[in-house]
Amino acid sequence: MDSDSVRGVDRRRLLGWGGGLAATGVLAAGAPLVGARPGQADEAPTGQIPPDTRPGGAYDRYVAKLATQDKFSGVVLLSHKGRTVLSRSYGMADKEKGIRNHEGVAVDLSSGIQPFLSVAILQLAQQGKVKLPDTVGTYLTGFAKDIAEQVNVHHLLTTTGGMNAPELDLQRIFSSKEEVHEFNQQWTRQATLVAPPGSGNQAHTNGAGAGLSIAAQIVEAVTGTTYWDYVHEHIFKRCGMTGTAFYTRPQWLTDEHIARSYMLQPDGSRVDAVRNLDKGSMKQGKNPGRHFIGYATDDGFATAPDLVRFAHALADGTVLDPPYADLLIGAKFPRVPGDGSAPAHPSFTGYSGPIKIVSGQWLIGRGGSTGGSTANWNIYPDTGWVSVILSNYDEIPIVEIAEQELKAITGRS
Repeated sequence: MDSDSVRGVDRRRLLGWGGGLAATGVLAAGAPLVGARPGQADEAPTGQIPPDTRPGGAYDRYVAKLATQDKFSGVVLLSHKGRTVLSRSYGMADKEKGIRNHEGVAVDLSSGIQPFLSVAILQLAQQGKVKLPDTVGTYLTGFAKDIAEQVNVHHLLTTTGGMNAPELDLQRIFSSKEEVHEFNQQWTRQATLVAPPGSGNQAHTNGAGAGLSIAAQIVEAVTGTTYWDYVHEHIFKRCGMTGTAFYTRPQWLTDEHIARSYMLQPDGSRVDAVRNLDKGSMKQGKNPGRHFIGYATDDGFATAPDLVRFAHALADGTVLDPPYADLLIGAKFPRVPGDGSAPAHPSFTGYSGPIKIVSGQWLIGRGGSTGGSTANWNIYPDTGWVSVILSNYDEIPIVEIAEQELKAITGRS
């Protein structure tokens, strides 16, 4: 571990807001969260609930306005200590079939799926099967000598491996899980070392994605199963995340509980990604439907209640032993924006993603955006809040939505 690592959330803070869930039964494995429809009051504890988080409050009104302008389609959910305070669904999950979005709809998380990779590695670490200081060559073969001998598991999870990898062909259409798996095996072995491992955060390079893919391959080498099967069995199933999965393209086409991803086009129209593999997103050119199935870095699907279930499973020791849960969300080193400016809030890198201090409390967040979908989910361990924003639109004002959520929960002006 780096010598400049700083301790993040202590165990008492993390576990403190997970208590009482067994008594309420609200987040028992597989149990539905208490939800609300527009105009219906949500079930929630009466204390410590800021007015702006409630139905009809500032956050609710803000998202509703975006939806009426067709600038948002999807689900927003605010949960406090295991009970839903606000749950709203807008727009259509499948416009062609006339299926509306609802709490049980699974949306493509894009890179928001990445924390589950870190959980998988830390589960194996607590079993003694993986060691964070071990290098890539300890577990895998076929990599360049300097990568195999210098890049370790900690570097992979913090995207500081110092690697670069070939550009991805965004037009390629995959046809099977085996093809996706084989591609990742070959692509990562073309990576090169371009900077000293641990010297900085390369989160915006192909090397960062390759590093996470390498970490998933370590999971496979140690367990003897595919990364997909491992995560389904030991994370999603254990947490009661019944609507969350690495769905394949055929499942996406036939399962009505998976939201279609609608990509904005230059003429202002939106097209269904999975039904239009010849089209891409307006800015990135990406189309997640081409991938057939997501891997460790992108395109797993989740429902909003399932992400809340995961947060509480993390808090109560269901998915990781407490010291390893601390390690997952603990701050590793300061983050600096790509332009070198000072961040708006003290910000750090953790194995789970960005970690911030906002209004005197920790915020553990993760987001993602791809062709036709946008996601953002946050855990506020000091005060017991979990928030989820899942949209089956791309090019939405996600930064502004997240800022409104933050204001509502913390009371920050």
